[in-house]
Amino acid sequence: MTLESSTDTIRSNLSDDSGLAATVKFDFGDDGMIFLNGKDVPNTVTNDDGDADCTITMSLENFEEMLAGDLNPTTAFMMGKLKVEGDMSIAMKLSSVVN
Repeated sequence: MTLESSTDTIRSNLSDDSGLAATVKFDFGDDGMIFLNGKDVPNTVTNDDGDADCTITMSLENFEEMLAGDLNPTTAFMMGKLKVEGDMSIAMKLSSVVN
């Protein structure tokens, strides 16, 4: 997988109105980022940088494992493979987007 394919996967998992009512940034460091705007309807997914209500930092490789169902988000967080900055309650609502 690549950043582009991961972005497409998130886009296809996201409905026009995910109910998040928040912005989320998945930060993959040098590999780029995915920015999810759940405030606008329809929701949008881009690779642009921006201020987000919740930022999730992890490697693109671990994110791809999570999308494939091979890495549980809670387990990733507990193992330190996933870091959350900002509103943790938003991160808890993301399972419908990454699974």
